Amino acid sequence: LVVGDKVPADIRIIEIRSTTLRVDQSILTGESVSVIKHADPVPDPRAVNQDKKNMLFSGTNIAAGKAVGVVIATGVYTEIGKIRNQMVETEPEKTPLQQKLDEFSQQLSKVIFLVCIAVWVINVSHFSDPVHGGSWFRGAIYYFKISVALAVAAIPEGLPAVITTCLALGTRRMAKKNAIVRSLPSVEALGCTSVICSDKTGTLTTNQMSVCRMFIMEKVEGTQCSLHEFSITGSTYAPEGQILKDEQPVQCGQYDGLVELATICALCNDSSLDYNESKKVYEKVGEATETALTCLVEKMNVFNTDTSKLSKVERANACNSVIKQLMRKDCTLEFSRDRKSMSVYCTPTGPGHNSASSKMFVKGAPESVIERCTHVRVGTARVLLTAPVREKILGRIRDWGMGIDTLRCLALATHDAPVRRETMQLQDSAAFVHYENNLTFVGCVGMLDPPRKEVTSSIEMCRKAGIRVIMITGDNKGTAGAICRRNGTFCRDARCFARVEPAHKSRIVEYLQSFHEITAMTGDGVNDAPALKKAEIGIAMGSGTAVAKSAAEMVLSDDNFSTIVSAVEEGRAIYNNMKQFIRYLISSNVGEVVCIFLTAILGLPEALIPVQLLWVNLVTDGLPATALGFNPPDLDIMDKLPRNPKEPLISGWLFFRYLAIGVYVGLATVGAATWWFLYDAEGPQVSFHQLRNFMRCTEDNPIFQGIDCEIFESRYPTTMALSVLVTIEMCNALNSVSENQSLLRMPPWLNIWLLGAIIVSMALHFLILYVKPMPIIFQVTPLSWPQWVVVMKISLPVILLDEGLKYLSRNHLDGILRTVRHTWSGEHQLKTCRTPEQG
Repeated sequence: LVVGDKVPADIRIIEIRSTTLRVDQSILTGESVSVIKHADPVPDPRAVNQDKKNMLFSGTNIAAGKAVGVVIATGVYTEIGKIRNQMVETEPEKTPLQQKLDEFSQQLSKVIFLVCIAVWVINVSHFSDPVHGGSWFRGAIYYFKISVALAVAAIPEGLPAVITTCLALGTRRMAKKNAIVRSLPSVEALGCTSVICSDKTGTLTTNQMSVCRMFIMEKVEGTQCSLHEFSITGSTYAPEGQILKDEQPVQCGQYDGLVELATICALCNDSSLDYNESKKVYEKVGEATETALTCLVEKMNVFNTDTSKLSKVERANACNSVIKQLMRKDCTLEFSRDRKSMSVYCTPTGPGHNSASSKMFVKGAPESVIERCTHVRVGTARVLLTAPVREKILGRIRDWGMGIDTLRCLALATHDAPVRRETMQLQDSAAFVHYENNLTFVGCVGMLDPPRKEVTSSIEMCRKAGIRVIMITGDNKGTAGAICRRNGTFCRDARCFARVEPAHKSRIVEYLQSFHEITAMTGDGVNDAPALKKAEIGIAMGSGTAVAKSAAEMVLSDDNFSTIVSAVEEGRAIYNNMKQFIRYLISSNVGEVVCIFLTAILGLPEALIPVQLLWVNLVTDGLPATALGFNPPDLDIMDKLPRNPKEPLISGWLFFRYLAIGVYVGLATVGAATWWFLYDAEGPQVSFHQLRNFMRCTEDNPIFQGIDCEIFESRYPTTMALSVLVTIEMCNALNSVSENQSLLRMPPWLNIWLLGAIIVSMALHFLILYVKPMPIIFQVTPLSWPQWVVVMKISLPVILLDEGLKYLSRNHLDGILRTVRHTWSGEHQLKTCRTPEQG
């Protein structure tokens, strides 16, 4: 296997035929940098994949070097094949909404069935009424039709379509925020997420290694020394940033030590920057560590190169190119495990320079490089390196490497008088260490994969919303801890998992699910796929593998953690809106059931027929219900705890509200039809007793003397009932702008789509009343203006009724609900955490 090869199987290395062998196995382990391999045995039989340095895993890539090995596993028996098996064995989890809708539909079906049977049984005594021709069978069929109409009224036929439309609208809004949803039900599930298990590399961090600190020697006097320490801004590969000393920008060209440090970074380097014109971003070409040094040189601009007129493509390596024009790289002494460094042999290109002016530039692990240094560079002078000075330098590097940031440090040094290149044995890597002796220490750089700027505020927002953030990474403990401290993930209840393997991620998800947590898991590699599929919400990175994306419910096109927080906020808003339109539709259906039930029990003529019920449920109610999906989110939506996943879709109080509104709708609908029979100037003005016994109406019956029995089949009462039902539902839609806020606080024009839907629904109702042949199809008739006045008088009080229920909810029930939620949050262990600044 050579550079660029993709490893075809799991292979045990038996021989490395180069100075070093580096493998990019981030696809499998999630490690952000390439791994150095060797052929030595691994003594620990329980070693995780990250520690199996003598193994090459299928699907990984050779980054540097060449090697020979023996295939030990292929296909499904490889480590990556085992991941595939885990994916196949993982059963997809139902979202909380799917579970609640399943329960709701089962309960609703049982209730509807029982009510329909009850209506049919209650009217057994009317089966032989004269209106049925004295036939018991015809009467039974008639009341069976009534029961069917009741079922039609009770079933919210438009609910599945409205829920799907609402979720689809949510996915569209999420897509604008760079969250691409692959599974509609997962949109709502985000709203009750209680734990976010986030990968480190590329999600919490930029996955763009950058130098954030460096130092050179300021002064050395005997055993005493002082350092020039600098910090560097910019956390991406873009060559933009400042060099700061004591928080003030400096000109790097004014420091001789920085000029030499930049020279080493540019020449002792095989990587470069590249501007991707399609993505409009700077990307690395080569190793991440070396690309960070290349980017540092561009920020330092030690020769004050004018970059203002350069294109972004030309700007990528402008300052590095200037340095490379001054020095010619003659050969490279590759990195090796024994000396832990690499070096380049360079010769000045200017006139009058020869091989006697050649230098060697060295970079590597600080302990190894400084051990071979005999002097330090102070300005342009070469000063003897004493033991106390050496210890102070190493102490500062240890502070950087083991402190709060856990920086990855590289020491930079030169050899001012190396041996002639012609005498070097470049074929023998064991001899390289002899050429890198008597070095002069120039400086040190500290780098890290920096946290994204917006992550800290996003994590704080998660805390306020009662969501725990757990970082899971394949990197080592020190690196993981440093990132957690920098972005604020660490707190009293927070957790961080390092050196994690694919199987561990799935077990973590299972553990959280056993405590009834709703888990969102992020990932980008093949190794993340089983956990992504196992979690309630799998979130893949846009730059991730196709396998990870296929296993996830959502893909982040910008690989940004803050996008997850935005998606959670959107998910909560969608759930609230769904509760509103479910409330709207169910209260409508309860009203229709009450209407049919009352007419059946009281023996009144039909107020609504099945075709009218279907029209209301599917069309006139469907448009406002869909428009409720555009309701604006509550201002405090991210200040509340996640809802309890055990919380029913319809709580006891909500059921009472549905019932109260529904009963009013039913009474109003029956009342409108009854009003026409009893009081309308254009109606028959019969008595209520006559109306209740209309089925006994015959010419011979003295009760109905002087009354035409066909009047009980008039279309006016059903038209009045239908008009009241539609109008009252439009008023009810206005009530649904907010669950508990008054219309005075949240006026309906906050949702302009709802107002438009109400206008369209009313227009459709007028269409079936006044445009032929629609009245014939729906068995209705045009109403007069006085009749419309009665319709409005009967319909508008529903707004006052719901305002009263909202008042009770705000002022008398919120305290109880807060107590219940607080109890659940205690079980959930969601407590306020201190930020890093608070200790």
